[in-house]
Amino acid sequence: MSQSNALRAEARSIQWRALCRRQDLVANSGVVAWLEGEQVALFYLGGEAGEQVFAIANKDPKSGANVIGRGIIGQLKGDLVIASPLYKQHYRLKDGSCLEYPEQQLKVWPVRLQGDAVEVGLA
Repeated sequence: MSQSNALRAEARSIQWRALCRRQDLVANSGVVAWLEGEQVALFYLGGEAGEQVFAIANKDPKSGANVIGRGIIGQLKGDLVIASPLYKQHYRLKDGSCLEYPEQQLKVWPVRLQGDAVEVGLA
């Protein structure tokens, strides 16, 4: 299973929904999927620390455009972030908070890899 925001979710009861397959993910990049009327950007990171998957809203709160899945993954102040491709603000992948504008927030979902399935937790 992924070492991502799914860890927090395992402590409580969550309904998991398969969103796509593992082979649909692109390493160290984002892909976008549709979940209950909302675009979700999935980021798959692999490396020495193991596999990590993050699910975060695709809609940039500053511009209103669905572009977060095309952002650049990086690390700032010890946090994994995604840089919005339009205004370059940085959002933490773990909780969706914006480093430059604290009033901006992206929704995040718990996510895990279960065999070939990428599952997103629903509240």
